[in-house]
Amino acid sequence: MKLRNQLLALACLLVFIAVGILYFRTWVVQKPFGIIVFLGDGLTSNTLTTARLYEGGADHRLVLEKLPNLALITNHAYDFAVPDAAAVATAFATGVKTNNQALSVNPHGDPLRSILEEAQKAGRSIGIVTNGKLTDPGIAAFYAHLANSGDQEHIASQFCDESRLDVAFGGGAEDFLPESKGGHRKDGRDLLLELKQKDRAVVSNKAELENAPAFRTSPIIGVFAHSELPYSNQVESGQQPTLSDMVRRAIEFLQLDPNGYLLVVDNELGTRAAEKNEAEHVLTETIDFDHALAVAQRYAGEKSLLVAAGKHAVGGMTLNGFPLRRDHGVALLGINTLGYPSISWASGPNGPKPPATSGTTEPAVAQNNPQNSPAAFYAPSSINCAGDVIAVGSGPGSERLKGFIDNTVVYRILKENL
Repeated sequence: MKLRNQLLALACLLVFIAVGILYFRTWVVQKPFGIIVFLGDGLTSNTLTTARLYEGGADHRLVLEKLPNLALITNHAYDFAVPDAAAVATAFATGVKTNNQALSVNPHGDPLRSILEEAQKAGRSIGIVTNGKLTDPGIAAFYAHLANSGDQEHIASQFCDESRLDVAFGGGAEDFLPESKGGHRKDGRDLLLELKQKDRAVVSNKAELENAPAFRTSPIIGVFAHSELPYSNQVESGQQPTLSDMVRRAIEFLQLDPNGYLLVVDNELGTRAAEKNEAEHVLTETIDFDHALAVAQRYAGEKSLLVAAGKHAVGGMTLNGFPLRRDHGVALLGINTLGYPSISWASGPNGPKPPATSGTTEPAVAQNNPQNSPAAFYAPSSINCAGDVIAVGSGPGSERLKGFIDNTVVYRILKENL
């Protein structure tokens, strides 16, 4: 009799445990295994509309337009209403507003813990991907702590000496190499060699990236260009990986951690193109960014948290006139049917050239660079301009992307789901 009662009790206990597990897996909200955040310029309504039309016409839709949650985000810095890349990236990385030019330090210069550091503390693997340089402020704010974002030699030193990234892909070898090896470093250090000596796998081209075994215990660093990577429509076949290639491989490496991962992806080339008034490159890089987002969706899975957010607006690009509904590609470039430039900028190197001296009577003339769309006024590089940017997302936690929010909210969404 006792044995039968014990068996019944054991059966009841097993049923209770099974029901508990089923309830937990079905109704209790789980932390997402994969968390991926995409950051980039071009996520303004003007640029997204133009990119949509450029790729497929008025009826076309970008991948990011299909994500279910959407917010308009404010992005001011602590000291300026219009932020620079360092202040914006710090807000995303730490949830704290700081001064322009500051990288993950508060307005008093004190270091701030980044979301990657929080993720690693929570047991997750962490990674970064950029098509710019690994030392550019838009991505460096996630691992470096510095008051001057222009000190890329110091940023590279922090990357080598202090960061504990499991995956890092991008360009910028010049900041890791000494002058004797064609780099910019004045301290004589070869940081790429030092990384190898610290048991990091260092790859330098697409073939090495693709051939690197996914099952690895040591971090992997990819530095694929001396400076930033080439534009997506200028990549040499088999040499440099695309943004999609780097995102795919990063997920393949990071997802082997049973505790999950956090990956940050930065579209720096969109910024570089905007600074030069290169409208077509802005559009192709925005579309390439969108394609990489689709790759992340496919490889990370529907239950991952995926966020794509704009950093700031650069140059004020605008599509003018009345293109036909199905016009796309080069039909949106050059002079439109009204005789006006199809795309123009508020500021940049293709604006009216200022007089050489204040006393000259020489009239202002527009610079004639056929790669650049015309700008309203001249600046050596397009100037950041005021403008709320867009954030979209899918997966657990992304439902908080609604209405008008600050960019620091993106940090809180990420942290709450670690």
